[in-house]
Amino acid sequence: MTSRILIAFLLIVCIQGNAQITHPKASPFAIVEQEVGLSKISVKYSRPATKGREIFGGLVPYGRIWRVGANESTKITVDTDMNVMGNTLPKGTYAMYAFPKPSGWQMVFHKNTSHWGDGRKNYDPKEDLFRVNVKPKSVAQHQENFLMAFDSITHNSANMTLTWANTQVSIPFSVDTHAQMEIEIAKQIAEDPKAQTYYEAARYLQEQEKDYKRALDYLNKALELGGDTYYFHRVKSLVEAALGDYKSAVQSAEKSLEISKSLEKDEFVRMNEKNIANWKIKLESKED
Repeated sequence: MTSRILIAFLLIVCIQGNAQITHPKASPFAIVEQEVGLSKISVKYSRPATKGREIFGGLVPYGRIWRVGANESTKITVDTDMNVMGNTLPKGTYAMYAFPKPSGWQMVFHKNTSHWGDGRKNYDPKEDLFRVNVKPKSVAQHQENFLMAFDSITHNSANMTLTWANTQVSIPFSVDTHAQMEIEIAKQIAEDPKAQTYYEAARYLQEQEKDYKRALDYLNKALELGGDTYYFHRVKSLVEAALGDYKSAVQSAEKSLEISKSLEKDEFVRMNEKNIANWKIKLESKED
């Protein structure tokens, strides 16, 4: 056998020996992302199926560490500092583990993200950022594949739910979005504020039922800068009504109504007409 033939033969053997078939995973990978106000939570995990098996207390033994899914350990990333049941979760990425028991689970936010799966003997509790205790509950709807999701979402909070088979746990997350918004509002107004800048700041304050006087000041500045729109006047009317100035609220709503009609914004026509009727009644009661 010549040297060239020998080399070719060895290459073929090497390639065949290293060849691997890409196949679908029994526990497919998933990513869930959720905005909470100006913050975002991202979770990367795998979704095993029940396949008729007993899950908690069976496939997932009670009292032993669980990777919260399958394959690699579940990773959670927060892009701002958040709060989890009284504990600060700083901006960054963490591994999530659980210690399930029938009466209660310990959920672990772990700083070491390098372990495969649950880490087994390499897992060190000293590397936990913190643990929280949560209560499992039974749910009627069977969940075949392990599911992580978010619900009860507001500007400042969201509940992470973990559901598998007929068991569910919930972990509340919270963030001080108002403090972030105040920083953002101050920054945008200090730079080169436009009519829309002032309007968006006012609308946020109105929606959050905060500092109506400052919101009204922002709206007046927005209108001065040329923001003569149906939605500027509508938010102004809502702020004026919240301050108890129903006369001004009616006037602003009538301006919004006029512009809405000209643009065929039927929804805003109806909302303005309803508010005008209600505020006129309150104004009459106030004057009596």
